[in-house]
Amino acid sequence: MTTQTRVDIINPDRRQLLGQAAMMAVAAGTASLFPAGSVKAAASDAIRPFHVSVPEEDLLDLRRRLAATRWPDREIVADQSQGVQLSTVQQLVRHWQTDYDWRKMEARLNALPQFVTEIDGVDIHFIHVRSKHDSALPMIVTHGWPGSVIEQMKIVGPLTDPTAHGAAAADAFHLVIPSLPGYGFSGKPAALGWDPQRVARAWVVLMERLGYSRYVAQGGDWGNAITEQMALLAPPQLLGIHTNMPATVPDEIAEALQPGGAKPSGLMADENLAYDQLDDFYKHGLGYAIEMSNRPQTLYGLVDSPAGLASWMLDHDARSTAMITRAFDGKSEGLSRDDVIDNITLYWLTNTAVSSARLYWENKLAFFAPKHVKIPVAVSVFPDEIYAAPRSWAEKAYPKLIHYNRLDKGGHFAAWEQPVLFCAEVRTAFRSLRQSI
Repeated sequence: MTTQTRVDIINPDRRQLLGQAAMMAVAAGTASLFPAGSVKAAASDAIRPFHVSVPEEDLLDLRRRLAATRWPDREIVADQSQGVQLSTVQQLVRHWQTDYDWRKMEARLNALPQFVTEIDGVDIHFIHVRSKHDSALPMIVTHGWPGSVIEQMKIVGPLTDPTAHGAAAADAFHLVIPSLPGYGFSGKPAALGWDPQRVARAWVVLMERLGYSRYVAQGGDWGNAITEQMALLAPPQLLGIHTNMPATVPDEIAEALQPGGAKPSGLMADENLAYDQLDDFYKHGLGYAIEMSNRPQTLYGLVDSPAGLASWMLDHDARSTAMITRAFDGKSEGLSRDDVIDNITLYWLTNTAVSSARLYWENKLAFFAPKHVKIPVAVSVFPDEIYAAPRSWAEKAYPKLIHYNRLDKGGHFAAWEQPVLFCAEVRTAFRSLRQSI
């Protein structure tokens, strides 16, 4: 794929102007989901309140489409090797059509302070919850695909109000949780160039606009890619980053994983496990990413069929798919049926299946390759992630590694699946940096 022209998001004069505009709030009305982007404030750098209000006719249309699903034949194997199994998607669609209530999620979203602000011509939606504790550390948390801000909603209370959740006031955070461009309630870029680097620059602008002179950043999946690019920009306000999906794969391992390569000898036990996990993912789990990286516009079926969208989103990685399958078999662990459907419904109602996929097309980064981040980095390794990064790889990838821990449970959607463990990790990870605020 050829390199697309990238447009600078800000120049020094613009940066100064945005810094002066920090914490602006404009009483220009409340932005609503429908029609998206119809409410414009007087200044492009204004911060506008946002409220979710989905028309009932859209929910009725969704149920009609679910009822009219045209099903394929059942898979001819007994496992997931041909993809998400028919029984799982049929159980999901049945629950979605008859028992699921979007209004509950809508109310939970609207209970949180939500805003929209325009950055480089695109409306950026974000949740912004300030802690009552004066010593709180500001943190921007970035989701990935097939995620959304719904991934982070379970951590808002514990991190912003730690004393109500068994933790110390000294561990409080102010949270900024944005929707990626083309995802959820954010605007959909109408021009080329919105790659992880550009999103990272936008996030720096967002934190400046909110008036934060010191902050940290966290992410997994695309959230990690964007958070690492923020670190490479090295804005003086950014003290350090935390990742639950680090980019640590050494060059020699990446070369060995190429077709025709052979596993290197002498790998430690955790390195051997990580190699095998990556080998399986590259051979059997990359189908969705390859299609979105090359032909995102072809995915018309995802915006026409809710069942098609659901099956595509469920097939992200084998261990997440297996966990979600168990949830629809009545064995919830980490995510409930409604958790899963909340997230899929958000993609459906915002019609962002294709616009979100374009981030894969825009990206030119080697996803798991070290990016030579020079600021402090904390790493939490959840066992059911795409690969469990060994400490030896993390230490080479991040010269200023301030925290490394391997958890006993949890997977790709760590904050969503295991919010208690995730919050404990984030608190520990950034404790040494709080003296800098």
